[in-house]
Amino acid sequence: MLELRRLRLLRELDHRGTIAAVAQALAFSPSAVSQQLAVLEREAGVPLLERTGRRVRLTPAGRNLARHAEALLERLELASAELIDARRGLAGPLRIGTFPTAARAILPAALIELSRRHPALEPMVSEIDPAAIADALRAGELDVALIHDYDFVPQAATPGLIVAPLCAESMYLASASPLDVPPDQVVARCEAADWITASPGTACHQMTIRACQAAGYTPRVRHRIDEFSTVLALVAAGQGVALVPHIGTFDAPPGTVLTRVPIRRRTKIAFRSGGGGHPAVTAITEALRSSVPVGLDGE
Repeated sequence: MLELRRLRLLRELDHRGTIAAVAQALAFSPSAVSQQLAVLEREAGVPLLERTGRRVRLTPAGRNLARHAEALLERLELASAELIDARRGLAGPLRIGTFPTAARAILPAALIELSRRHPALEPMVSEIDPAAIADALRAGELDVALIHDYDFVPQAATPGLIVAPLCAESMYLASASPLDVPPDQVVARCEAADWITASPGTACHQMTIRACQAAGYTPRVRHRIDEFSTVLALVAAGQGVALVPHIGTFDAPPGTVLTRVPIRRRTKIAFRSGGGGHPAVTAITEALRSSVPVGLDGE
């Protein structure tokens, strides 16, 4: 009989690519992961891994078994949801991942509403690197997460996760002086300007680079800042221009000019496949949808 815990390790190896990454994500030692996968191979009776030097990759049989493991884990999520639904009310921890602007502008009102409807639930919020969200959800470190993408940087589908839309918002070009041009020419007008972007490797950084490239140039980046209030303070100080989402403009300092551009950011709710019917996921989803700030379009 194949053991579900070992199947989870195989699924994670399929997603993460290395035994070291699986071990780090699931708090195992690499040797323990290797041992458990070796046991799984013996149970399966066919080779599941191909070893090339220090690296391993899944055989066709291994990839096929990983797909079945994904389906089994999804069914386990559904079973857990049905058991919780059979209890008398929701209780216990609900682990929520988020990005900073959503933590400030969306989550507080949602948590108030969640507490009013389900006082025994214990929401636990963590700011987390968007690149780590999928791994944290699959590993069970989070139950639900808020993520975002942009017109120029769409969110790719992630195996094992379901993503539901929450809201969308406009983007603005923040500058220290007015730009008297049509919205679709605002970014092009800033070719000679210094730019303030987020850190390389983030979706926010990619969005700015691609928006400028779509306007026909590569931006001259002067500052790399992730926190929007700091970005706006630098803009007001004449240090450059930046693209900022609507909920990132709430604390714009005097001297900042905000010009809407035809780019949108979308905020979404992510959870494990099979978890959509989980009562706690349903509860936080409903609370989030009722707490979308003015100026954002609910989806």
